[in-house]
Amino acid sequence: MNKVQLTDDGRVLVVRVAPSTAAPGRWQLPGGSVEPPGDGEVLDEGALRGQAARELAEEIGAQVKPDELRLWVATRGENSSVGLTYLAPARPDAELRERFTTVVAKRAESREPELDEVALVRSSAELAGLAGPHVDYLEPIVRRYAVAPLLPGT
Repeated sequence: MNKVQLTDDGRVLVVRVAPSTAAPGRWQLPGGSVEPPGDGEVLDEGALRGQAARELAEEIGAQVKPDELRLWVATRGENSSVGLTYLAPARPDAELRERFTTVVAKRAESREPELDEVALVRSSAELAGLAGPHVDYLEPIVRRYAVAPLLPGT
């Protein structure tokens, strides 16, 4: 399950996977696996949005209410796996950076963080300029959601 986190000035937040993980240095969207429902629980759209909101808080510190997330796309992968991508409401750049720094510092106290850097990109060129590989799905998302800044007089 991936989350597209936008900034209020039209950029897309991407995260770099830490060196201690299976994909060190790779740039991707914040994301994670869906937890199966407990006994008697239902895995419906509300539960999925709740898990997506929890992951945003855990991974990048973004505080989003589940009902603020919008399902953007569902995909089918290898072995019939299903991928969900949610669109989160835009947040200020400074807030996202500060919250990410806090999350990484807190995680480092108990274990090595899964993510080690955040970048805010506005174009395919900015994405390509990041050191390290990135997952294939990032560029189309950046092209779709990143907004060029308005120049004075436009």
